[in-house]
Amino acid sequence: MSGGIPLGEWAETLVDWIALNLSFLLGIISDFLDWLLKTVAGILEAFPALLFIIVVAAITILLTRKLLLTLGVAIGLLLIDNMGLWGQSMETLSLVLVAAGTAVLLGIPLGIMSARNERVEAVTKVFLDFMQTMPSFVYLIPVVIFFGLGNVPGMIATVVFAIPPVVRLTSLGIKQVPKELNEVADSFGSSKLQKLSYVQLPVAMPTIRAGINQCVMLSLSMVVIASMIGAQGLGYNVLVSIQRIDVAMGFEAGLAIVIIAVILDRISQNIGGGRPSR
Repeated sequence: MSGGIPLGEWAETLVDWIALNLSFLLGIISDFLDWLLKTVAGILEAFPALLFIIVVAAITILLTRKLLLTLGVAIGLLLIDNMGLWGQSMETLSLVLVAAGTAVLLGIPLGIMSARNERVEAVTKVFLDFMQTMPSFVYLIPVVIFFGLGNVPGMIATVVFAIPPVVRLTSLGIKQVPKELNEVADSFGSSKLQKLSYVQLPVAMPTIRAGINQCVMLSLSMVVIASMIGAQGLGYNVLVSIQRIDVAMGFEAGLAIVIIAVILDRISQNIGGGRPSR
């Protein structure tokens, strides 16, 4: 027996205590997230494939004003439908949208607080470094203990994996606002909320947008790992293809993931493109 500090045993004790004493709260969180995931997946799957492609293409052309990008999005989605992976793709997309949306809703306020308060920033940095460097397989263990197997633990693991760039880049964007602009806002008697809403956030938006883009990409990169704890969708197809040594199944599922990743990346990068900020 090692005579070192039993950090692993302490972590195990903490996880066991949480699972035993906070099971009611964990159950409420699990039920809510399960309902949210099923609702989003149900909305996406309710659209016929062709109608969904038309809607996404219309949204793409309205947001980006780029015809070639819109055609690429439509062709990519048609290819996914042609491979017979539409249902799995919608499950994956719902998981990514809910996880990335949760990460953004949590990450942007935390990034703003980090930019304004050095103590909050110091504490936040420690946790963000831990979340980014700890192998994802490690924190899958307590997530499974807390929430069992399925889409909910996969979504929570994805949020943990994807939230750091949102926090870091939001904080960076707020800090990079020119000092003169803050002084002008203060001279006009702006409150902290007014200065944040009308000065800091608009100026920092390109940096924040980059953080959101990275968050979406990291969320999608977790779908295969999340499938190992019961998450459904394209990641599950990849996992099954590995178990069966099925090259065809793995290639098609991987290609569908790549198509979705490229579509989400291009759209999130080009939102508001060509419209200079004031």
